[in-house]
Parts: sequence; C-alpha cells; structure tokens
Amino acid sequence: MTDGNSSRPRISPVWLVLAGILSVQFGAGIAKSLFDEISPTSIVWLRLVTSAVVLVAVARPVLRGRSRTDWLVVVAFGVCLGVMNWAIYQAFARIPLGIAVTLEFIGPLTLAVIGSRRLRDLLWVLLAGLGVAVLGLQGGGELNVAGVLFALLAGAMWASYILLAGQTGRRWPGFDGLALASVVATVLLTPLAIGEGGGDLLDPRILLLGAAVGVLSSVVPYSCELVALRSIRPSVFSILMSLEPAAAALAGMVVLGEFLTWEQWLAMTLVVIASVGATRSTRTLAPAPD
Repeated sequence: MTDGNSSRPRISPVWLVLAGILSVQFGAGIAKSLFDEISPTSIVWLRLVTSAVVLVAVARPVLRGRSRTDWLVVVAFGVCLGVMNWAIYQAFARIPLGIAVTLEFIGPLTLAVIGSRRLRDLLWVLLAGLGVAVLGLQGGGELNVAGVLFALLAGAMWASYILLAGQTGRRWPGFDGLALASVVATVLLTPLAIGEGGGDLLDPRILLLGAAVGVLSSVVPYSCELVALRSIRPSVFSILMSLEPAAAALAGMVVLGEFLTWEQWLAMTLVVIASVGATRSTRTLAPAPD
C-alpha cells in the first residue's frame, strides 16, 4: 500500500495494531523475567516513569484554566491506570501471562454488554464465563487464587479505565489527560516501589531494562494505536484488541517458556471468541496499557 502523496509504502493500520499488541505482551514477558531480581511493583513503576516522561515531553499539557472537575477526572483516571498496571503485574508474578490477560479481559467484556437487552450479548458473557469455569476446573499448581484475584482486579480497573478515558478525552485534548494520568499513577506507586525496590532501583542495568519495558509496553503501542485509529474502523480495532490473550500466551512461551495446557488454551479461546462477539455488537472495548 502506498500513500497518495508519496511513493513510500504505508504500513497497514491492522499491522500497526498487531505490532502494538505484540509489543505490549512481549514487554510484559521481559518484565516478568526480571521478577527474580526486582519486585513486580518496582518494575511496573519504572515502566510508568518511562511512559510518563515520554508522554509529558510529547504532550506538554497545559495546566492553567482547568476546573476542579477536570482535575478530579484525570486523577481518578490516573489511579485506575496505576492500580490496573500494579494488579496485572502481581498476577503475572503468580500465573502464566496468557491466563492473566484472559482473566483480565472479563472486566471490559462485561462492561461491553452491561445494560444490553439483546439475548446474544448475554450469550457472550455466558461463553466467557464458561471459559473462566474451564480454568477453574482445570486448576493446577500454576493457577493460584491470589493470581486469579489480581487479574480480575486488573480487569475491573480496565473497565473503570474505559469509562474514565472517555471523560478524560472530552476534558483534556490530545495526550494531555493520559500524560497527567501517567504522572498520577507513577506518584501513587512511588512509595511502594521504593519500599520494595530500595537500592535495586539505582542499578543501571535494572533502570535500562525498566525503561525498555516502558518503551515496549507503553510508548510503542500508544504510537501504533494513535496512527492506526486515524484510518481503521473502531469495530475492526476492537476485534483486533481481542487477540491480546493469545499474544500474551505467545509471549509467555517465547520469552518465559510458559506452555499452556489444552484446557487453558480452550478457556482462552472461549474468552477471545466472546470478546470478538461482544465488540462486534457494542464496539465499546478499548485498549489498556498493561
């Protein structure tokens, strides 16, 4: 494909979205590989610091003339962002990446069909519930209760993030709201990160790897999505985002050697199908920077 104003080839928006998805999940895989050296809280804090610095530098948000409600919305957005990232990294530390992201998807999937009176939308929720039930019945040593609860908490925060993202976007132009929310999330996790990481946060190698996770998990996908959303239909974008669990499972296998059982693959497939079905109907599923 070529741009009408240039002879240079233009990357398809579909490939940009897929690149962003893979970047997020491989960034998560690299982050998890560091958990033996530094706590999940500290590595997610380094990721947030990186994304906050880049976003603030790019957006240069204007702070003057803002109402109290504007600030309340962006602070709430930042709290959701911080808790969502913290919770999913806690889940990553306890269960495989693919399973954690599958469970996390229950949050936005439920939001996508809340209030719907159509029977088919209820069926998508039941299908996703069946997938979760398969995970519960399969169980095993890898699927501990804490990891599941952290993933579900991340999903709940993802649903809240989606709701607040719309309000933030209406009140703050461009990347201003996301940049400020990233700062709020970073400040929120700073005491925990310093308490758990201590002197490790001064290790140049850890700092470099943490920055790399921030680039892979935040900067690259934000950039890819921003360009792709200019020319891709929202319905197509949402369906592509439903591939996140599969991308997470792939990253888990390649980076961490996490191989799922056939029951876990079945459960993940059911949730992905439910997500695709729900987003084709409602188009309200939105990406989360986790």
